[in-house]
Amino acid sequence: MKSQPLPIRPSTKTDRSSHIQKVMENKRQKSSSPIKMELPKIVMLTTFPPRECGIATYSQDLIGNLVKIYGDSFDLKVCPLYDNNQTFNEQTEFSLNTDSKESYQKLSHQINDDPTIKMVMIQHEFGLFNGCDPMFIDFLKSVKKPVIIGFHTVIPSPNQQFLDHVKAIGDNVAQITVMTQSSKNILVNDYGISADTIEVITHGTHLIKHRSITRLKKKYGLEGKTVLSTFGLLGPGKSIETTLNALPEIVKQFPDVIFLVLGKTHPTLVKHQGETYRQSLIDKVKELDLEEHVQFVDKFLPLENLLEYLQLSDIYIFSSKDPNQAVSGTFSYAMSCGCAIISTPIPHAKEFLSGNNGLLFDFGDSAMLTKQLKVLLNDEDYRKELGRNALHNSSATSWENSALLHGKLFQKHGDDLELKYHKPEIKFDHLKKMTTAVGMIQFSRLNKPDLGSGYTLDDNARALIVACHNYKYTQDDSLFDHMKIYLKFILNCQRFDGSFLNYVDENEKFTDQNDEVNLQDSNGRGIWALGEFLTLKNEFPSKWSMCFRRAKDSIEDFLCGIENINSPRAMAFIIKGLQPTHEATTNPLYVKSIKLMGSKLLDYYHSNSQDDWKWPEPYLTYGNSVLPEAMLKCYELTNNKDYKVAAHESFNFLLEHIFRDNEINVISNQNWFTKGEDILENPIGGQQPIDVAYTILALHYFHNVFPNEGYDKKMAVAFDWFLGHNHLNQIIYNPCTTGCFDGLELNNVNLNQGAESTLSYLMARLVFEGLEKETMN
Repeated sequence: MKSQPLPIRPSTKTDRSSHIQKVMENKRQKSSSPIKMELPKIVMLTTFPPRECGIATYSQDLIGNLVKIYGDSFDLKVCPLYDNNQTFNEQTEFSLNTDSKESYQKLSHQINDDPTIKMVMIQHEFGLFNGCDPMFIDFLKSVKKPVIIGFHTVIPSPNQQFLDHVKAIGDNVAQITVMTQSSKNILVNDYGISADTIEVITHGTHLIKHRSITRLKKKYGLEGKTVLSTFGLLGPGKSIETTLNALPEIVKQFPDVIFLVLGKTHPTLVKHQGETYRQSLIDKVKELDLEEHVQFVDKFLPLENLLEYLQLSDIYIFSSKDPNQAVSGTFSYAMSCGCAIISTPIPHAKEFLSGNNGLLFDFGDSAMLTKQLKVLLNDEDYRKELGRNALHNSSATSWENSALLHGKLFQKHGDDLELKYHKPEIKFDHLKKMTTAVGMIQFSRLNKPDLGSGYTLDDNARALIVACHNYKYTQDDSLFDHMKIYLKFILNCQRFDGSFLNYVDENEKFTDQNDEVNLQDSNGRGIWALGEFLTLKNEFPSKWSMCFRRAKDSIEDFLCGIENINSPRAMAFIIKGLQPTHEATTNPLYVKSIKLMGSKLLDYYHSNSQDDWKWPEPYLTYGNSVLPEAMLKCYELTNNKDYKVAAHESFNFLLEHIFRDNEINVISNQNWFTKGEDILENPIGGQQPIDVAYTILALHYFHNVFPNEGYDKKMAVAFDWFLGHNHLNQIIYNPCTTGCFDGLELNNVNLNQGAESTLSYLMARLVFEGLEKETMN
């Protein structure tokens, strides 16, 4: 990446590393794992805020997310870079003057002499290290710890000096990272560096809460405008003139177009030339009679405002005229905001905008830019399609995912470095956003609730369970009002015969889908939720007594007609709802129902179980963990050891098939796993959060009964699936929206954040609050 600065967040003129160290400490204090007295250290050589530089901003985002993802796995130390032309008075543990041989030597001694330093990472751009200065190579040779170097610039067709210098770097580091496949190809083909030592980790992008474009335009006084934008610290390399020259023909045909130039002038340019360049652009705008169609936002934009400007942009224009600019942070920001993008063909753009993700135009070619703009301005549907495609294409490049991939490299090269995923704080923002006065909406488009998808008993039952578990484990009553909504929804779904309907449209009407599908599993979930609610009866104030009475009556009305229940999962859900309540051993109807459902499950197990197939069905499908969990609950109630044996055998059989190489891979919904097949041939795509959550719930229950069989360790591994410990090394939980992505596919994550997935994450996350409470007691 060119050392072209980006807008940065405000930072006080204090210790350059103090800000990130405070962030790390705050994260560790909230971490669910104990703090080590002496964490392994990783030293990162980089520019860092308050220095205004694209690499400084990059490093700030990367380090912040490494801390957020891995908590107290390691202690990241920033080693700020400076030179003889800069004033550097900050007191930091590490620093490097890249013009000083003595500074290089001092730093290498610090690194080598400290046994807690396990690794060094260097953010490299040739301008930061004086081009091909041999002092840098001498430094690499002197460091006795593994070094990972991240190339922000890779120059094709090098002269001999560059060739020798880069090869010397490759010979003295453990790993090289680049941000595009084309950069890797250049290093392999032009420099002769082994492909095995090069890892492609794309420039990070920000997860955002997608907002209404109309509302954002109103906020910024751009109502009725078709917005084109570009941003970054302003300088000639941005080639803003290219866009200005394209606009006269555009505004004749599209008079509502406005072009936003976001960001202040590059501080180095201001230092040497003042605002000459910006003034030349202003003069050009007047010359072309574009004053009503160009707006300069000449100021620092905090990240929140910057992302809002990008979200309201109909088209983002990247006009850099440097063909060797491998990547651009500005380009990455725009992709994450879902902008339709038109870009010059830098390697980053050519890779990410291929496959109908955006449009390209030649360097400095205003006529071609005009043509591409007309294509998008004349076709709003196509423009929005490109924006959506770019957004989905960039999902794997979030800063969280970039941190995950860097963490894997640290683990690969670090001396016994153990990664521990930091569990996020429990938040209900997205749950509340998805909930109306009627209930919890079924689906979401990205993080926007899709009211047209209606509501289901399934989701509102899960929502009530989450609300109950939240109060049970944390004594937090912030979901009490929501609990009443979900309870009311469930009760309103019950029919006169005691059974429940599942599907409700946005107008609160039951849909025809209720007549088209088997609703036994949905009915079982409803009873599970009502049972969980009843367990809180003695903990709630008396004003809730009518709610508990209605829940109990609803359960009893349903239980009077359960003889025809034949779905194993419906039986399991019913048992999970009834067994924990205080009615389980005192109310004959409850006892009878649990035993009826349990005996049917046990019969299924005995009918299907063989030496090589310890399972109550001839296949593994969805929600598998609830079956052995329900049988173990029957054992707890009846003390019949047949339940215990069947539960233990079947659960261990399941775990053998879904845990491999210390990673969970739940059964794919693309192709259920049938008896006689090879589990290794089952697709790894199509993994659903609900199955991971159910597995964690079951592991928790089994751990309480069999505390010495390692179920607690598997529980932690399973939860890490949400945090990126999966076959794509991508997060499933979205910390920005507090929603959960809908599924893990073979090559991508489904970015929609519907009710089922979000509730599944919360259900799983709350288990660990329960585990912590049990440990304290």
